[in-house]
Amino acid sequence: MSENAKWYVVHTYSGYENTVAATIEKYVENRKLYDLILSVEVPVETVTEVTDTGTKTVERKVFPGYVLIKMVLTDESWHLVRNVRGVTGFVGSGNKAIPLTDEEIAAMGVEKREVTVSYQVGDNVKIIDGAMESFFGVVDEIEPDKNKVRVVVSMFGREMPVELELDQVEPLPL
Repeated sequence: MSENAKWYVVHTYSGYENTVAATIEKYVENRKLYDLILSVEVPVETVTEVTDTGTKTVERKVFPGYVLIKMVLTDESWHLVRNVRGVTGFVGSGNKAIPLTDEEIAAMGVEKREVTVSYQVGDNVKIIDGAMESFFGVVDEIEPDKNKVRVVVSMFGREMPVELELDQVEPLPL
């Protein structure tokens, strides 16, 4: 059932994000609903603020007034979340909660996708996605932390470096 789980956005009173998240997690634990509600997130970013007394590092909410929940949407899970104190409703149309798309989730960095790299610098690869699909090239640089790979492609008799995501290329068989 948990493979049907999608990310939903819940609107809360401003300043209640952490309270709402903790309450939902407590309900999930007490009612043993681990298969319905998998994850509750309040996205935060670390920011360095410069004040007249010096610099300090603070965590700031990325989306104030919102909590992200990965859940299987059923009547039971909808009512559980909707009836938490501080929740004003799901983001969607009317009473229908609309899940986030995979692109939105990736853009927000909520879920980290693990990409296994089966090639290394100097390997011949084929580009399998994007504008340069079906081109061949040589791996010049790999940056796994940024999900980037630079491939040198020969085009019109010239060598051109192309920056791609790690999963847009595959190694050529030996």
